[in-house]
Amino acid sequence: MTSRAPLSRKLSAIAESATLKVDAKAKALQAAGRPVISYAAGEPDFATPSFIVDAAAKALQDPKNYRYTPAAGLPVLREAIAAKTRRDSGLEVAPSQVIVTNGGKQSVYQAFQTVVNPGDEVLLPAPYWTTYPEAIELADGTSVEVFAGADQDYKVTVAQLEAARTDKTTVLVFVSPSNPTGSVYTPEETAEIGRWALEHGIWVITDEIYQNLTYEGARAVSIVEAVPELAEQTILVNGVAKTYAMTGWRVGWMVGPADAMKLAGNLQSHLTSNVNNIAQLAAAEALNGPQDEAEQFRLAFDRRRKLIVSELSKIEGVQVPNPLGAFYVYPDVQGLLNRSWDGVTPTTSLELADLILEKAEVAVVPGEAFGPSGYLRLSYALGDDQLLEGIQRLQRLFA
Repeated sequence: MTSRAPLSRKLSAIAESATLKVDAKAKALQAAGRPVISYAAGEPDFATPSFIVDAAAKALQDPKNYRYTPAAGLPVLREAIAAKTRRDSGLEVAPSQVIVTNGGKQSVYQAFQTVVNPGDEVLLPAPYWTTYPEAIELADGTSVEVFAGADQDYKVTVAQLEAARTDKTTVLVFVSPSNPTGSVYTPEETAEIGRWALEHGIWVITDEIYQNLTYEGARAVSIVEAVPELAEQTILVNGVAKTYAMTGWRVGWMVGPADAMKLAGNLQSHLTSNVNNIAQLAAAEALNGPQDEAEQFRLAFDRRRKLIVSELSKIEGVQVPNPLGAFYVYPDVQGLLNRSWDGVTPTTSLELADLILEKAEVAVVPGEAFGPSGYLRLSYALGDDQLLEGIQRLQRLFA
């Protein structure tokens, strides 16, 4: 008998999402009765604002929302996204240049599918969100990591990008504010990188999902606002998940040149068709409605940011750059490695994260999920009491 044909080699090479894996493990331990505090998931702990939920409830009463709608998104939402892009990213686009997706993650996948050809090299500043390299590989591209450490506030320079560029380089990933580091590029840094990409004809995929979550007066200037001429070779990725506490609603989008969006729209017509109509109408209400609660969320994140940076900095051997965006801290913990803690000597941040979970019942994501070892990512998008208790557990462990 002939043996079964093999499974997909491409999918077999794709790693599970490290952040979701750690979060799932933490939830399993919690379900088993252990008092685990998790800093793993990038998910606001707030309820979606009631006016958005009310819009969804109203949409449920209209039978037309039970039917197929255009694969690229409802016109009312595409118009709202075009307005937001003009308002927050400084880019004038037509609604036809917007594709509504099932969360920002689908936009990321489709963006790489749209502009990457087999063998292309994609410059990937590290630390990076764990999904980027896998999405690049699924597009038959090759990730070229460009690392910037805590001494650079985790921000790459044009000199580093130029050193990594080859004749196969076709795409740059640009993320500000950053997941996992919370770093925000200055307007000058953004403009310099944008001009470099323009000069070399390199596509830019810019993930702006955290653009409205900045602190201390910082503003995440979009790369297409900094260098308007770059718009014809840039795809912007965004969504409602983080700003409006709508992670489970699964509404994201991509914005870009008309020819690129036509390709992405064709792909989506075969991949998923339209996003849930009720969620789309809720997202339109989020973008068009009052922003008061979103601002209250941002202020709460800012308060938590100050607390977690202050408390983590009290641990000897931990270096904590001050994040100006998103809701993550990314401490350099190399000073904790190769030392004995409660009878265990971790040599990598992966081993350190395991030690922290076992000894302190705190879940963090190791740097290996985002690039080199020696770092941890902690999300401060969790309740204030748990936030402080978890850090105090770390302080006791590493005293």
